[in-house]
Amino acid sequence: MEGIILAGGFGTRLQSVVSDVPKCMAPVNGKPFLHYLLAYLERAGFTHLILALGYKHEIVEEWLATYPTEMKLTTVTENEPLGTGGAVKLASQAATEAHVFILNGDTYFEVDYRGMLRAHRAGQQEATLALRKMTDFNRYGTVETDPGNRRIIRFREKQPCREGYINGGVYLLRKEAFGKLPAKGSLEKEYFEKRVGEGIFTGFYQDGYFIDIGIPEDYDRFRQHAAR
Repeated sequence: MEGIILAGGFGTRLQSVVSDVPKCMAPVNGKPFLHYLLAYLERAGFTHLILALGYKHEIVEEWLATYPTEMKLTTVTENEPLGTGGAVKLASQAATEAHVFILNGDTYFEVDYRGMLRAHRAGQQEATLALRKMTDFNRYGTVETDPGNRRIIRFREKQPCREGYINGGVYLLRKEAFGKLPAKGSLEKEYFEKRVGEGIFTGFYQDGYFIDIGIPEDYDRFRQHAAR
């Protein structure tokens, strides 16, 4: 399996507890967050990961040179901020497989990646999104699907919600879809939300451990989880 990791984030909301490093390099019990993400993805069966870098990319590159792994690791660096859509489009030039995962470098989501790939290959959709059921939240938007065929029919804005499925930040795209991404702009706004009415996106429901370290509270929560 092959994947692109968006690892060029500034980590603006983490500045009070983590500074001067890309968000994926936030220290977690003596190791960067990226260490835990890569280790999990290798166990899950990935053989090639492409890291889309930007802010202080040298820090990530220097650390990767010391990281022991049998996976092939490739880095692609943007010269200016391209947004998530532009970063994926640029990094996709290094992809070789027909179906490529997209992951966020600040999110740890335990997904059945092999099962997601099987489901994606069996369907006719252009992209499959891993969805996570949540309760009592207001930090994430929700995703509505057709219960009969799992087609995604609507993305809803962030708002207080008692229960719903959220976008877990793990996507699987057919390689030909990369040509439809914006050269500069948001993957979520300019691709998923803009084209959801075409019926080309499917949800893959998962209930594994999920956390996005983008705010100090959840960053601390992951540090506690990793220490177990």
